[in-house]
Amino acid sequence: MTRVAIVSKPHRDELKRILPELVAWLRQHGYEPFLDRESGCYTADAPAVDRDELHSFAPQLIIVLGGDGTLLAAARVFATVDTPILSVNLGFLGFLTEVRLGDLYTTLENWRAGCHSLDERSMLHAELWRQGVQLGSYEGLNEVVVSKGDIARMGVFAVELDGKSVASFRADGVIVSTPTGSTAYTLAANGPILTPDVDAMVVTPICPHLLTLRPIVVRGDAALTVRVEGVPDLALLTIDGQQKVALLRGDEIHCCRSRHTVKLIRLGDSGFFDALRSKLSWGEQ
Repeated sequence: MTRVAIVSKPHRDELKRILPELVAWLRQHGYEPFLDRESGCYTADAPAVDRDELHSFAPQLIIVLGGDGTLLAAARVFATVDTPILSVNLGFLGFLTEVRLGDLYTTLENWRAGCHSLDERSMLHAELWRQGVQLGSYEGLNEVVVSKGDIARMGVFAVELDGKSVASFRADGVIVSTPTGSTAYTLAANGPILTPDVDAMVVTPICPHLLTLRPIVVRGDAALTVRVEGVPDLALLTIDGQQKVALLRGDEIHCCRSRHTVKLIRLGDSGFFDALRSKLSWGEQ
């Protein structure tokens, strides 16, 4: 029996109705559903396990019920097993989660019939190095951010590209983003918009204390290093705005394109610029 994993955004009252109906629909059509713990709070009709363990059940499809944040969390879990994701928007913006709740079952029927395409998105791989020792590695769909802590004083950061110095500067931090992430934090920091199929990464300083320092776009197979050269109190490494690691002076974050990708199921005719216009009011006068 084909297995389907369900990942949900916590604290959504509508899930009390949605999840039992969805589990019943999947079983009626010959699928075996598994839930993450957040989904298990709303129904006991299917097994619930920790989100990080869902991939061990080898699902053929992941259904994400939530917003872009829920999708980002699911992407990091399932990218390593190459499982496609069908994302249903229950959030505020829903830039990545394109399926409306009212279209859920129509979308599932189209998926069963093979009437869909896969939108493959590149990811970032980041490694934390301290005094020549690797302390951790991370995968992100949107961005990797190295930033100062809570105190309102700038840090000093250095960026290297393929082992060569790019710049050393005072700022609130540095964002390294994928094309997908170019419409997230990078956009808010005045970075460029990249279409998802561009083979590139974006390096964006956050509030730099230089009028001439601007975001740069580098090739997708580049090796980037962000080094913490000075911080007033605390520095942080953040992955997709969800994973946080404390950094020390001298720590280095090595970033490159991940060998994993995220596969998003797309069924409609809406395109990237349609999403920009409808979700971010891009190009409006």
